[in-house]
Amino acid sequence: MSVRSAIASWLTRLYFTRLRKKGGSLDLSILSKLPDGALLPLRREGVDPVPEIGALRDREPVSRLPIPGMTVWLVSGYDEAKEVLGDAKAFSNDFRHLVGVGGAGADQNPGGLGFCDPPDHTRLRRLLTPEFTMRRLSRLTPRIHAIVEEQLTHLEKAARESPDGTADLVEHFAMPVPALVICELLGVPYEERDAFQQFSVARFDVLGGAGASFGAVSQSLDYLRGVVAEQRRHPGEGLLGMLVREHGENITDEELTGLADGVLTGGLETTASMLALGTMIMLKDREHFDAIRDAQDPAAVAAPFVDELLRHLTVVQTAFPRFAREDTVIGGVPVSGGDIVIVSLSAADRDPRLGADMDAFLPSRPPTASHLAFGYGIHRCIGAELGKMELRAAFPQLVRRFPELQLAVDPAALEFRKLSIVYGVDTLPVKI
Repeated sequence: MSVRSAIASWLTRLYFTRLRKKGGSLDLSILSKLPDGALLPLRREGVDPVPEIGALRDREPVSRLPIPGMTVWLVSGYDEAKEVLGDAKAFSNDFRHLVGVGGAGADQNPGGLGFCDPPDHTRLRRLLTPEFTMRRLSRLTPRIHAIVEEQLTHLEKAARESPDGTADLVEHFAMPVPALVICELLGVPYEERDAFQQFSVARFDVLGGAGASFGAVSQSLDYLRGVVAEQRRHPGEGLLGMLVREHGENITDEELTGLADGVLTGGLETTASMLALGTMIMLKDREHFDAIRDAQDPAAVAAPFVDELLRHLTVVQTAFPRFAREDTVIGGVPVSGGDIVIVSLSAADRDPRLGADMDAFLPSRPPTASHLAFGYGIHRCIGAELGKMELRAAFPQLVRRFPELQLAVDPAALEFRKLSIVYGVDTLPVKI
C-alpha cells in the first residue's frame, strides 16, 4: 500500500476537501510529503499500538503531530482524551470548519451525527435515540441470532467446497453479519440486501486507494438516497420508516441519508473487525475459546469477554477530528483557536493510569473506568449497544457451532492493515 493511499484511508474525510482539484480528480501529492511521525496513531504491531505511541502518551499525553500546513494536536492520554471528547463547547466537529461555510467542497459534507454540532446534533440525535434503546433494539435479537446462524452455515459450506478445507471468516462471517443487521435496522428491502452488502464492503476497500473509496462512498450515498425516497413513499418498519412516520417533514431527505450513512459507517467495518480480530484472539489462546464454548451460560461469559475485547482492540483508532473553537487548554497544554485535535482512542485505552497491565487482554479484569472504544460525550457511538448485541451473540454461536475451529495459517502470516482508521485484517482463513 502506498503512503498516499494509506494516509487517505486514515483521514479521508478530514483531508479531501483541502486538497487541490486537478483535472477533475483529487491531487493527493501533498499526502506523500507527510512525515512518518504523522502516522504514529495508526501504527500497530499485531493488535497492539506500537510502543512509541505508548511512550509518547506516558511522556507527553498532548503533543504536536508533524503535519505540514496545519496545526494538529495528538491527544493520547486517557484523562486528556475524555477532556476533549466530553467538551462540545470548546471543540467542534462541524464539517464546515474544513471548507468554510459555502466553501468549495461543502457539497461533499458526509452528514450524520459525527460531523455536526449542537443544536443540529442535539436535534438529530434526539430523533435517533428512541430507536437505539435496549427496549427497541430487543426486537432485533431474534434476527441477529438468525443472521449469525445463517452466516455460519455459509462459512461451513465455503470450507467444505474449498479444495483445502479452509474458508475466509472475514468474507463469509465477519462482514456479512453486521451488513445484514444494518439492513434489518434501516429497513433495506430483502431482495436488495446482496447489492447493499457489496457496496457497503467496497467503500472500506483500503487497497483500492482513495479514488475507489470516494467512488464507493458516492455510490452508497446515491443508493441510500433511493432508499430514503422509497421510505418517504412507503414507510417501513425499520429505522428510516420510523423517522419518516414519526417526524415527517421535520427531517430532510439529506439528513435521513446522512444518518443512514452514519449507521453504515459506524456499524459495519467496526463490528466486522471486532468479529475477525476477536476470533483470532480466541484461536491463538484457546483458554478464551474454551471458556465461552464450555460455559453453562455462554452469554454471561461473553459479556466481560466482549467488553475487554472492545477496550483491548479499540479498532477505531482515532476519533473524528475536533476543531478548537477558541484558545483553550488540554491537559495543561495551550491550544489555539482553529487548531485540529486528533484523539488516539487506542492509546488512551491502554493508559497505565487506568490500572495495571493495560496492554494485556484480561476478560477477568475488574471493571475500572469506561473504555473509549465507542468514543465519549455527545458523540459516543449511538449504536454501541447494537454492536455489543451482535458480538455477544456471534462469539458463543461461533464456538458452539464449530468447537474444533482453528486458524488455517500461522498467526505470524496474517496480514493486518498497515494504516487505517479502523484496524483489522482483510482475511482470516480458518478450518472448521
